[in-house]
Amino acid sequence: MLAPFMKTALRATLRGVTNDPTDPSVDLLKSTAIPLMKKFGLEGEGLDIKVVKRGMAPGGGGEVVFTCPVRRTVRPVLFTDPGKIKRIRGVAYSVRVSPQMANRIVDSARSVLNQCLPDIYIHTDHMKGANSGKSPGFGLTLVAETLTGCFLSAEMSSTPQGQGDPVLPEDLGRDCAKLLLEEIYRGGCVDSSNQSLALLFMTLGQQDVSKALLGPLSPYTIEFLRHIRDFFQIMFKMETQKASEDEMKGGDKVLMTCVGVGYSNINKTIK
Repeated sequence: MLAPFMKTALRATLRGVTNDPTDPSVDLLKSTAIPLMKKFGLEGEGLDIKVVKRGMAPGGGGEVVFTCPVRRTVRPVLFTDPGKIKRIRGVAYSVRVSPQMANRIVDSARSVLNQCLPDIYIHTDHMKGANSGKSPGFGLTLVAETLTGCFLSAEMSSTPQGQGDPVLPEDLGRDCAKLLLEEIYRGGCVDSSNQSLALLFMTLGQQDVSKALLGPLSPYTIEFLRHIRDFFQIMFKMETQKASEDEMKGGDKVLMTCVGVGYSNINKTIK
């Protein structure tokens, strides 16, 4: 959220847990938040998240390098057409367990998704040695890309060591595929974990109208909108779009409209 508005381009090395069951993981942010930032004109050579070492909860030990260029302004956007799903990509990762785990996840996820479309490619990522962090675990991140370049994602990871019942890779793959289908049903142009990021960039955009079609707002996003109202005095216009049964467009959508505050990064020197 803050990286594009720094004085100089950011290069941060972050250490700790990269994948756990509660927070959006590194893979998820890499495959959904980065393309979303590019839509707002925040692209450049350096915008990237690189996973050097994976760290599963509770031990951590992961390492991620995040680089982001600075921008003077954010451009307004119109995301009103999510489009149809054209392909599904994913990463099945495993650390400090048998490499076969990742393959078992992929097979069970494909058994659900292959009924819907053929273009599915799930990459397996087995890190070993020093790059595998301190705790064992495995998980799956799935991303569906639409024809208009929107990304919807879902992920699951195994129960952390010593915290509850272990989970089978087959069940994890199947459940994650169902979560992705649930996310597609909720729909919109931005998935539920990145709604707040999109709304923040819309608020900080030029003094022009931005529109985004979102699925049902998550509780985090609702609280975030209150913060935007308190800090920026920006109120979004919300229009609920009811989904008709015959169109097969999934759940009800919300069209969010706002006029940006015209924020510009005064730190970035004019060359």
